[in-house]
Amino acid sequence: MDHTRTPLFTALLTHAEKNPIQFHIPGHKKGVGMDPEFRSFIGDNALSIDLINIAPLDDLHQPMGVIEEAQKLAADAYGADHTFFSVQGTSGAIMTMIMTVCSEGDKIIVPRNVHKSVLAAIIFVGAKPVFIQPARDKNLGIDHGIPTRSVRRALEKHPDAKAVLVINPTYYGVCTNLKEIVDLVHSYNMPVLVDEAHGVLIHFHDKLPMSAMEAGADMAATSVHKLGGSMTQSSVLNVKGNRVNPKRIQTIISMLTTTSTSYILLASLDTARRHLALNGYAMAERTIELAQYTRKQINEISNLYCFGEEILGEEATYNYDPTKICVHVRKLGITGFEVENWLRDHYNIEVEMSDMYNILCLITPGDTQENVDTLLDALRELSHMNDDVVEVKEVVIKVPAIPQLTLTPRDAFYGETEILPFKDAADRIIAEFIYVYPPGIPILLPGEVITQELIDYIVEHVEVGLPVKGPEDRSVQNVKVIVETQAIF
Repeated sequence: MDHTRTPLFTALLTHAEKNPIQFHIPGHKKGVGMDPEFRSFIGDNALSIDLINIAPLDDLHQPMGVIEEAQKLAADAYGADHTFFSVQGTSGAIMTMIMTVCSEGDKIIVPRNVHKSVLAAIIFVGAKPVFIQPARDKNLGIDHGIPTRSVRRALEKHPDAKAVLVINPTYYGVCTNLKEIVDLVHSYNMPVLVDEAHGVLIHFHDKLPMSAMEAGADMAATSVHKLGGSMTQSSVLNVKGNRVNPKRIQTIISMLTTTSTSYILLASLDTARRHLALNGYAMAERTIELAQYTRKQINEISNLYCFGEEILGEEATYNYDPTKICVHVRKLGITGFEVENWLRDHYNIEVEMSDMYNILCLITPGDTQENVDTLLDALRELSHMNDDVVEVKEVVIKVPAIPQLTLTPRDAFYGETEILPFKDAADRIIAEFIYVYPPGIPILLPGEVITQELIDYIVEHVEVGLPVKGPEDRSVQNVKVIVETQAIF
């Protein structure tokens, strides 16, 4: 295929050059009806292609023209049989995957550290999650991938499940042996769904982990906007093989997608695909070099550590993406959350996320040597400020066992509820989510039994200032529980 072409973006430019009189939405009519300051900031070029699904521009809900061409080019670039553009982010693509293969009452095998969009889809369809605990790194205090042996046990116990979902790479950049898991799951004639939100670059360089499509996965939701150069909220759903029906996928993704699709987002997917297809190897090569330089420099700073290939060797740490810079800050005597705030206040640096013991920085094709050196200068100063730290807390992995699921998430979410003080809610069935964001990993989800261990764990996170979210009560002082009875063990 000719990857120099951008069918959709070119059609938008051609249409804008004709400067037609518009009697359709959006109502700003190329910016004329818009707030002047915002128009000036955004620019008339962008506003001229803020259009809708008129005939010359095709329709994402039933693509038969330039969008269809753009998606075929994307499928070729990403090694897929079919690619669907998403303007609902990777969350929309993830929900599409699950709702394509699951119906009410169906089981789906998923890691416990899934994104909240997975659980939203499970609630929407009334599916039953079968959770696999990811491997936990006791030195870093983070989760890695799911071991193949855990997937095998889940399949043996639940051979009637409709699919297995895998996160690859994890938010921190660690990969499981995806090919091995795909082959195992396919031996049960079951599809594999991959949350590949942080893996768009991995398809384009042999020094990066294997992509979902290379591993033979059936569907993969991939955030082009996170690392691949498209605009925020634009992602793709890649599909391979015959275990899932592409027509069913089109129906589901259309149900979940606004009818006022953003052509600016769609055009950015079209052009990002061109850039990756033509220059992806060189982009990834430079990004890897810059990331490895950053990692090496961080590991020369006192009391800081950035993991690399030395953590590999287990099923759940089969490979890693070096462009994810996870900086372990525990030996500074402060939390990752405090480091994030210090970098913001003193160096105007924003990191991707922080947790109790780490900060995460993403090195992408958009980074420069100057940006990285500023980060390194900041970390050196922070390390020097904490040279005299007296007390270094040990990594404490207190994450409790997966709670007992006594109701399906949908039944609990829509059930009759009451509000209780969270600290008094032990042994009750929760009817809402509690999760740490980013990255949106659930601690409790609707239908699970609240234990005292979980209460203590969540309260500790709240008290140290880490971002616990989900309940309607944002202070996490109160929680919504099912009215009927206390859980029976």
